[in-house]
Amino acid sequence: MKRREAIKLAAMSAAALAFNSGARARKRPGPILDAHIHLFDPTRPGGVPWPEPDDKALYRPALPPRYQALAAGFGVVGAIAVEASPLATDNQWLLAVAKAHPFIVGIVGDLVPGAPSYRADLDRLHADPLFLGFRYGNLWNRDLFADMDKPGFIEGLKALAQAGLVLESANPDARLVQAMLRISERVPSLRLVIDHLPHASLPTGDAALKEYWANLHALGQNPNVFIKLSEIPVVVNDKLVTDLAFYEGRLDPLWNAFGEDRILFGSDWPNSDHVAPYADTLTLVQRYIALKPPGAPEKYFWKNSIAAYKWRKRSPDQPSV
Repeated sequence: MKRREAIKLAAMSAAALAFNSGARARKRPGPILDAHIHLFDPTRPGGVPWPEPDDKALYRPALPPRYQALAAGFGVVGAIAVEASPLATDNQWLLAVAKAHPFIVGIVGDLVPGAPSYRADLDRLHADPLFLGFRYGNLWNRDLFADMDKPGFIEGLKALAQAGLVLESANPDARLVQAMLRISERVPSLRLVIDHLPHASLPTGDAALKEYWANLHALGQNPNVFIKLSEIPVVVNDKLVTDLAFYEGRLDPLWNAFGEDRILFGSDWPNSDHVAPYADTLTLVQRYIALKPPGAPEKYFWKNSIAAYKWRKRSPDQPSV
């Protein structure tokens, strides 16, 4: 999986990354629905495609009980698990893990529109209410911009829209944003979720950057397009940046382009451990969202994820609208 190199490879000393204890995420501010976590188990027979064995931060089981024990104290009442594997069989593995843990309200799997088995796989997975859609983008050596013109791809996305499911992007850059805009125009009824935009690879040059933001603003006009403010923390010189003004400069343009009704929270756990502990990640998010109008935090932390994914509550402490 293509992962964000420069900042994350700066990695961490735990002391350099920790906030003062008084600045940490408050206990039980929820409810919070984390719309972007990854689940995997390197101890499974045959191992996993990601993470790599030499990834000391990640290469151990990342399963619901571990995440729930970490996050529940901060008011997180549920999560959406996003695929971390291109193996067709791992859609079923992820569904089985989710079924066994009501904390997981749904999964975003992996499918390839236009593939010979696509329609049968989509129909089979769609029969399970925990299957919310699939992800396609800059990972697993794929190129959405090029692939969307292959035979059967757009027809496959139209079938996804008819099923009421989601197409989610992966690791955005200008080319991927342009592809998502083209898809939103060709399949306007399809709900789209763009992940990790605060950490997107921005184009160089004034013209390219202007086009990038024009495309984002055009996507912002489609009520079926949602974005995740995920992968927010930044490390500079081996230290976590805690200056809120720094993050406002990165996040406000996205907030203004999409508005408070179409922006979601996602932590990217455990991949986020490359940059900051979970408490620090959530603290930064809470500090930023606290600046927004009343009602915006509730939308960001759970309401908008229901609008985007149509997930259904599985335990009494999970909210509903």
